[in-house]
Amino acid sequence: MATLLSTAPRPRLSTRVRRLDLAQLGPNWYAAVMGTAIVANGAAALPVRWPGLTGFAELMWALALAALLVLGTGRAVHLTRHRAAAREQLLDNPATAVFYGCPPMALLSVGLGTLTVGSRVVGTGPAVALDLVLWTAGTLYALAVAAGIPYLMITRHGVSPLAANPTWLLPVVAPLVASATGPALVPHLPAGAAREALLYGCAALFGIGLLATLALLPVVLTGLVHSKLPALALTPTLFLVLGPLGQSTTAVHQLADAAGPVLPESAHAARALAELFGVAVLGAAMLWLLLALAANLRARRAGMGFAMTWWAFTFPVGTCVTGAAALARHTGFAGFTALAAGLFVLLLAGWALAAGGTAAALAGGRLLAR
Repeated sequence: MATLLSTAPRPRLSTRVRRLDLAQLGPNWYAAVMGTAIVANGAAALPVRWPGLTGFAELMWALALAALLVLGTGRAVHLTRHRAAAREQLLDNPATAVFYGCPPMALLSVGLGTLTVGSRVVGTGPAVALDLVLWTAGTLYALAVAAGIPYLMITRHGVSPLAANPTWLLPVVAPLVASATGPALVPHLPAGAAREALLYGCAALFGIGLLATLALLPVVLTGLVHSKLPALALTPTLFLVLGPLGQSTTAVHQLADAAGPVLPESAHAARALAELFGVAVLGAAMLWLLLALAANLRARRAGMGFAMTWWAFTFPVGTCVTGAAALARHTGFAGFTALAAGLFVLLLAGWALAAGGTAAALAGGRLLAR
């Protein structure tokens, strides 16, 4: 937990050169990739076209891809040279194990950005190929995590439902991300069985993620009411509740779009369901957003400093951006357009806070330093 929530005081000035300690590099760092990729994906989905938005989206996608490559290399070193730390993070520490939901979501988010944003840079063919690889790897990883982490909670980890917090949602949200990002690949597959298989597979992933979230969310809310959050640094994780809400809204609309040419007999019903589901769920998300904002402002006044949990300000809000944008596209209602634009501005502010805090903490030796 200390690695994830580190808010240690600044070290004394020293002439000793600091070195990165990759033994501390946990799966929570993939939240930075997710948070950066969702900025690019949100910009691409936004129903308004601001000057420079396309170029900005391409820049953020490139930054997310570079971060994924660098972090993937660092984690490979971590898993090979610091096996004891890696084992402890997954098998012995439930507070870090839940963050294994982040790597698959990072793969899926960067993959979608490659197709929707990066294709203008690298070309459609290479973008489709890379997205197919990242989506396949991310989906398999997501399924392993969605089953594996609850299994460890049941059989090995010492956890209490009365101590549940929003980070518990991370493993089960990953299949929802796969269901929302997979439909973009459907038009690029050969017509016929391949497209149907991917579409049905994404619908199954949606069911897995949604039902798991519905089962776990009451436990999380009960834990918050009963035990509160154990540390100020965990307050940003309240935003994680937005993740399954915004992602499920995005997913039903993406599935409805993909169903049009593949399953035309179901397209009308799928679109009507997407609109009804999206309005109801996004409404609940906006109510929770107000709660999360109020709680974080209160925590900030109480002295909450930077921690890696600040990346919770990004990806969950970004899923609401894409969900509102999908509703605006399907309904034509200007209110959803305004909501998507306002949420995107909030996303940019969250990303600036998280990225700036991470850069300052790394430079100041408060993260990954020996």
